[in-house]
Amino acid sequence: MKQLFFSILFLTFASTLLGQTAPPKKLTLQQSVDFALSRNVSVSQAQNNVGAAQSGVLAGYGGYLPTLSASGYWSRQQTTEAFFSGVTFVHPTTTTNYFNTTVNANWTIFNGFSREAALKKANAGARSTDEIFARTKQQIVNLVQADYLTVLRNEQLVKVSEENLKRDQRELERITESQKVGTLAIADVYNQQSVVSADELSLLQGQNTYDESKADLIALIGLDQSDTYEVADGSISQNISQSELDDTASTYQNMGQIRKTAIANRPDYQSAMELVTSARADETSALSRYYPGVSAGASYALNNTEISNLTQNKGLSWGLNLSWTLFDGFLTNQNVQTAKVEQMNAELNVLQTERNVSVDVKKALLNLESGRKQYTASIKSLQSATQNQKVAEERYNLGAGTLVDLLTANAGLVNAEASKINAAFNYIMSKMNLDLAIGNLSY
Repeated sequence: MKQLFFSILFLTFASTLLGQTAPPKKLTLQQSVDFALSRNVSVSQAQNNVGAAQSGVLAGYGGYLPTLSASGYWSRQQTTEAFFSGVTFVHPTTTTNYFNTTVNANWTIFNGFSREAALKKANAGARSTDEIFARTKQQIVNLVQADYLTVLRNEQLVKVSEENLKRDQRELERITESQKVGTLAIADVYNQQSVVSADELSLLQGQNTYDESKADLIALIGLDQSDTYEVADGSISQNISQSELDDTASTYQNMGQIRKTAIANRPDYQSAMELVTSARADETSALSRYYPGVSAGASYALNNTEISNLTQNKGLSWGLNLSWTLFDGFLTNQNVQTAKVEQMNAELNVLQTERNVSVDVKKALLNLESGRKQYTASIKSLQSATQNQKVAEERYNLGAGTLVDLLTANAGLVNAEASKINAAFNYIMSKMNLDLAIGNLSY
């Protein structure tokens, strides 16, 4: 009996432990950014490209150093001669081995500035890759910010739906009681029940949208979907003060100055400039074939027919080599013209990138100003809708208003609350988008 009691107690305790779920992990915006920068595939690929570009710079410096190689070979020769020895043929076979080892060193003294152009191109390519890496991180940070704010926005919209459902459920209870005592018609009960059912459906849809947006965020930053996370950040508030709105309006007024700042800061523009430098280096490299090349070489060899006596025969040679291609069927001219075209295209790409920066800044400023005005308007609309709902509710309670008027006021309040939430997060996101357009996005 005692064993049965302890068995039941153990099973109860174990089921309690298994039934408990781990608390959700809190996920702030900065934590989300850190996870994304360390786990996002695009960021990792851009970082790998940086490492590859740095190896090209090292190879560019290596062009100024001599090359060193070593070789060795072995061969065997067998010779058979036939001659008479008395009355018979003799076929003696002579076997000769040959061993050789050689060390060669070569150094390019001048190759028409091709070596210098290769180093310049490698450095420009490395700097361009660094800028692309920086821009990739900025874009990923902006995507994380957008997804994070979307989760917070949807969470607030769910809360609005929950409050609206509770308010309509309370109203349904009051209407039901009033109908029982004969002060309201049964049609009002049916109408309110329909409203509550619509609220429940709206809440389910909002909750599903919220869950999906959270899943998108988790996927973007590379976390495990099976874990539970609480997306919350105290530094982000949907209540924006008027002083902040006024500061925003006064800070971002000079479009010309903001554009200059963006061109100076944007990594993609700096990358385009480096590609021009790289294209110019390609032209120098193509022109180098018009010049003669000068190199120096030396070799040291050991050879013998016996490997044990390999060091007895030594050979050392050195010298200079001058080569000059006098005519190559216009191949050099073709390479030069191709390099010039690539340089012009790179310069046009810089011009187009500058235009893109200007457009990005202009759009970001327009969206920020629009977001600021929308938020101000949403505050006024919410205040008006709140008062209108209170008046409609009081009139309905006193019998001076209809249920239709109350439902219309409730719907207006819900829309005003949702509009205020959307306007707040649109304003916050528009400021972050402006930082991306200017190139000031920190990470």
